[in-house]
Amino acid sequence: MKNTKIAGIGFYVPEKVVTNNDLTKVMDTSDEWIQERTGIKERRYAEKHKESTSTLGAKAAAIAIERAGITAADVDFIIFATLSPDYYFPGCAVLLQRQLGMQGIGALDIRNQCSGFVYGLSIADQFVKTGMYKNVLLVGSEVHSYGIDFSTKGRNVTVIFGDGAGAVVLQPTEDSTSGILSTHLHADGDYAEKLAYINPGCHSGVHLGTEQFGYPEQEFGGAFLTEKMWEDGNYYPNMEGQAVFKMAVQKFPEVIMEALQTNGLQPTDIDMLIPHQANLRISQFVQKRLGLRDDQVWNNIQKYGNTTAASIPIALCEAWEAGKIKEGDLVCMAAFGSGFTWGSALIKW
Repeated sequence: MKNTKIAGIGFYVPEKVVTNNDLTKVMDTSDEWIQERTGIKERRYAEKHKESTSTLGAKAAAIAIERAGITAADVDFIIFATLSPDYYFPGCAVLLQRQLGMQGIGALDIRNQCSGFVYGLSIADQFVKTGMYKNVLLVGSEVHSYGIDFSTKGRNVTVIFGDGAGAVVLQPTEDSTSGILSTHLHADGDYAEKLAYINPGCHSGVHLGTEQFGYPEQEFGGAFLTEKMWEDGNYYPNMEGQAVFKMAVQKFPEVIMEALQTNGLQPTDIDMLIPHQANLRISQFVQKRLGLRDDQVWNNIQKYGNTTAASIPIALCEAWEAGKIKEGDLVCMAAFGSGFTWGSALIKW
């Protein structure tokens, strides 16, 4: 059985830079308040009516395809990870397929939020190492800025998120000592509402264990906005920050150690850790817990904010472009997010 290698990588972020001071014009916050809690200084926002999740993804994908030394016609399968699709349906994978002229091949959308790229990497790995596909395009892309609450009520969420996209092309390698060594995926739906976008949706609450929302049922139609939805603010993303932080700092080290122990390795063997860029304070906690040096961890949340499914491929590409990831290096990727879902991947570059 073959191993899977990353043959090409690329990322794209919109040109528009939005600083913390820019956000103070529309909500009660400050640069100091945001940096202290998240480490974020600025983020990128897509250009309305001109850019979307799929178009950002297509730009990142085009770079990855070129760097892999192939053309769009060589791609066998597409996996697209996002929580902010262009349309409710169809998914972004077919939209990207259309933009890059790759009609006819399979196109899969996955909805694993912040851990979407790691989940997608694991899926692609199975396809490649079993010989089903030779060139799998994996994209993580997000446009958060079109759907967040730019008021003081929504600041705890809004200050965190930014827009961007990253992509990789995955191919088989005959070298059994390199490529993806292992992937590890987990989830716990008991915490689904701790970080969620509840409405608009089609649930009544009764069947989801979310009776506390108290939304009335109606005989026909489910997409409506009630006074209680307005009061609760569930038509925007909501997050219980302390609950998310507490679980993240537990699961991040656990899933990283799971990957290392599976391969008989220790934290000291890691050349570069690429954590999902959720919060700089979480990354710093994990770094300290594992005893890693600053040069063993790549953080760019300061510049881009949290780009959920796009954050790992953006950070991975930046680290590689900066010469911080070289052939033979041991690279660990780990993510935790809504669901809750979490996962890790270990790669010999």
